[in-house]
Amino acid sequence: MNVINDQHRYIQELHNSQTQQLEHIPNSHLGPENLYRDCSEVFADGNVASGLYVIRPDSSPTALSVYCDMNDGGGWTVFQRRRDGKESFDRAWVEYKHGFGDLYSPDGEFWLGNEPLHYLTSQGNYDLRIDMEDFEGNQRYAEYKNFKVGNEKDRYQLHLGEYLGNAGDALADVQSLSSARQKWTGPGFGSSGVKFSTFDQPNNADTENGDTRCIRHSKSGWWFSRCDSGNLNGHYYKGPYQAMTNDGVVWYTWHGWWYSIKSVVMMVRATDLEHPPLANTPLLGQLDSKAAGSVVELPHGQ
Repeated sequence: MNVINDQHRYIQELHNSQTQQLEHIPNSHLGPENLYRDCSEVFADGNVASGLYVIRPDSSPTALSVYCDMNDGGGWTVFQRRRDGKESFDRAWVEYKHGFGDLYSPDGEFWLGNEPLHYLTSQGNYDLRIDMEDFEGNQRYAEYKNFKVGNEKDRYQLHLGEYLGNAGDALADVQSLSSARQKWTGPGFGSSGVKFSTFDQPNNADTENGDTRCIRHSKSGWWFSRCDSGNLNGHYYKGPYQAMTNDGVVWYTWHGWWYSIKSVVMMVRATDLEHPPLANTPLLGQLDSKAAGSVVELPHGQ
């Protein structure tokens, strides 16, 4: 435990150091008038190529490099990607807060960060889309309306609305737990949801189904409502049946608790996105003139 605590303190010091360095980066050209607020605005402005763009959500202290997925109607801001298990998702609270992984490689695995996710989804009404593929090449998806993530004070609490898709609603318990607890009165959203938890910040142990043992067993950070009923940040297994326990990349309404899914992409999009004209079609990952002047080198997740 002493070694683990020392490691956590070291991680915290690293993140604090990065934050201090960001304060010295010139940002006179990073005003909100020069940057898109999300990938929905990127798409609505006529940029129809998937790739890396720079955005700055409302209230965000810094600009963000994000991957915009322009498929399935376009305008999706990707905040999670699992492909091959090269990136460990067994991370501490502070790492999930700021983000980690390889955002810049086409197949890189990453978590954008709970802080950026909060800033993104606090700007208005957002939809969540989850694309999944198993080891046999079968694909499924799940979408949720009114997706919102609270701030750190609220432990990045998850709010979900209506479900749509063919993967099944593995997060149904989030909604049932929400209705049994306090109401969240923000415009356009339902009741309070489930708090985010990591092994060093288990935040749902006081709920009926929230079990600290499940959180520590799961080797990941997630919105745990009933252990691993839908944990897409679980331990990555190199095959569908190598998971001897339910700690894998699990979406139980599709493959049950014992199947670890091969690949996952999680992304958000503004609900009121309008389809853009097709005239402005930049090269893959290329910023148009509005955003090109705003590109800066920033540490991932900041």
